[in-house]
Amino acid sequence: MSEGATPSSLTGPTRAPTSTRRAVLNTIRGSAGNLVEWYDVYTYTVFATYFEAQFFDKSDKNSTLYIYAIFAVTFVMRPVGSWFFGRYADRRGRKAALMFSITLMSACSFVVAVMPTREIIGYWAAVILILARLLQGFATGGEYGTSATYMSEAATPRRRGFLSSFQYVTLVGGHVLAQFTLLIALSVLDVETVTAWGWRIGFFIGGIAALVVLWIRRSMDESLTESHLEAIREGKDRDAGSMKTLFTTHWRPLLLVFLITAGGTVAFYTYTINAPAIVKSTFGSDRALTATWINLVGLILLMLLQPVGGILSDRVGRKPLLIFFGVGGVIYTYVLLTLLPQTTSPLTAFALTAVGYVILTGYTSVNAIVKAELFPAEIRALGVGLGYAVANSVFGGTAPALYQASKSAHHTGWFIVYVTAVIGVSLLVYIFGLRNKRITVLDREQGSAWELPASSAAR
Repeated sequence: MSEGATPSSLTGPTRAPTSTRRAVLNTIRGSAGNLVEWYDVYTYTVFATYFEAQFFDKSDKNSTLYIYAIFAVTFVMRPVGSWFFGRYADRRGRKAALMFSITLMSACSFVVAVMPTREIIGYWAAVILILARLLQGFATGGEYGTSATYMSEAATPRRRGFLSSFQYVTLVGGHVLAQFTLLIALSVLDVETVTAWGWRIGFFIGGIAALVVLWIRRSMDESLTESHLEAIREGKDRDAGSMKTLFTTHWRPLLLVFLITAGGTVAFYTYTINAPAIVKSTFGSDRALTATWINLVGLILLMLLQPVGGILSDRVGRKPLLIFFGVGGVIYTYVLLTLLPQTTSPLTAFALTAVGYVILTGYTSVNAIVKAELFPAEIRALGVGLGYAVANSVFGGTAPALYQASKSAHHTGWFIVYVTAVIGVSLLVYIFGLRNKRITVLDREQGSAWELPASSAAR
């Protein structure tokens, strides 16, 4: 490939999108599965307080901790899923991997929707729940890296930030739909009914939606070129999806992905899981509908902010947004977790969470494209997925359980210090480890996002 090649003349491992319309359609197809997979993830958290008695003894004061511990345990499978699906996507194509992951997610949702409870099969109910959630974590681990890679490759160069931001539009959208499902359930059914069997509705909807997305994804374009896939099949490209190549040749970007993700993921789960749980706990069962509305509107705001952050990053670069998040997160985490448990005013509770979501957008809107731009096509899905999944498992999935444990021990201050410190480490990486508006590997494959000749990368 010539250094001065234009996007339309580039040949190589990935297909440059032929038109903005095609890029938008593929973004929709790629992100639809992300929406459903994360809806399934968050259905568990928003209905957790209602179905915990179906799996654990009501008299056990640690039952809530057990439920969130299961949520955290599923994150153990995410690195395994990211390895499997990342390798699968780099060697067999993004489309095949994305269809596989959504099929598995659908099956897990149906299992939880119809499974018997503790009263019928005893502790085996908890065992089946854990197994279903582990498989779901496996599928979700594969979805993130592959969808982040696909959406970055399927976007037009000058709109990569905007189009790839829809990964978190749909990720947060999944949470919005889960909250909306709970809101409808509480509006139609009483709390006792939702606790008895109404919680199953959310998981059943997730299973049906996943089958719909599976059908939609049949028509999505493959972002890897046929010549590249053929070379892999013939054994000419042995680096594709190789763990050895990832750890020996691309260990620096892999480490960067881990460190970029650490602060972002601990903040994401603290702000979007712990904060809504605090609101529900503070407002109590008699104001459950009010708390659900506060959380729902806040998450809608976060969802709508993602394209704004993406567009902004296409103008000013990705680094300024990450620094904005890092500085804001270091300052605001203490404010959010200290004041929110004391707040009984709906307007104040919404304002506190809304400010957190504005800060969080600095990370969520650009993190997919920042990571995808660090790796070449033959190792991109594996590198993005594994780096993210390990950090997500260590810092993100454990956040709800750690907060619950610190709260039970009356030491929430320790959790605040922990979250602030992790965000602070990532902030240092954003400042010193990233360069703004640099020519990336993806630019060389498909054309520059900054309207600069590719030859400037050598300067």
